[in-house]
Parts: sequence; structure tokens; C-alpha cells
Amino acid sequence: QVQLVESGGGLVQPGGSLRLSCAASGSIFSINAMGWYRQAPGKQRELVAGSTRGGSTNYADSVKGRFTISRDNAKNTVYLQMNSLKPEDTAVYYCNADLWLQYGSSYLNYWGQGTQVTVSS
Repeated sequence: QVQLVESGGGLVQPGGSLRLSCAASGSIFSINAMGWYRQAPGKQRELVAGSTRGGSTNYADSVKGRFTISRDNAKNTVYLQMNSLKPEDTAVYYCNADLWLQYGSSYLNYWGQGTQVTVSS
């Protein structure tokens, strides 16, 4: 069974840092895009940062200069380093990835279960 498993969320004070990890496991042949989304209470899910297999990245304007996405293709893992956290960064953070499964015929999109990030004093 294919899974995206996130870790690293928690409670942090404003100005603090957290590092999220997301590991893809299962019968995976290839991974294309990987990224992080977030959803705050009462708001729509939004893209935070994305990364292609070739290394291109993109960020939401609200996190540019504070968050950094990176990935380890050998470990099928994507990371989100979050610095200078603000209360408005509070949300459930979801990992997302395009996976080509063994014996598959195309990339399919998968979501992780989400990890809570709370920024509060």
C-alpha cells in the first residue's frame, strides 16, 4: 500500500522554527512533483511550496524567504524547513506527491494525512 507519512509538526512560539518531513513508501517506481499544502480553520487548502524532481521550486508569497522545501530522491522524502514562524502559519500541513507506481501506467496524485502546526505564545 502506498503511503505519504508526514512528521515534525507541533507547537512553536512566534519566531521559532520547525522542520516537516514526508516520506513516500510502498511499491513506487518514480516520483515527480512533491509539495506541501496547508489548510487553516475556515479557509481553503493552499499551496505552500512545491518541488519538481529536477529541483525546481516554487513558494507561496506569504512564505518566501522563510520556508525552504527540499527533497531526497533516494529516500523518497520531501522536507519543509519553516523559519520565522508567525501565528498566521498555524494550519494543518499536508504532503502531496505525484507517484508512478510499479506496474502503473501514469503518475497519480497522493495526499498525506496531515500534521498540525500551531504557532502561538
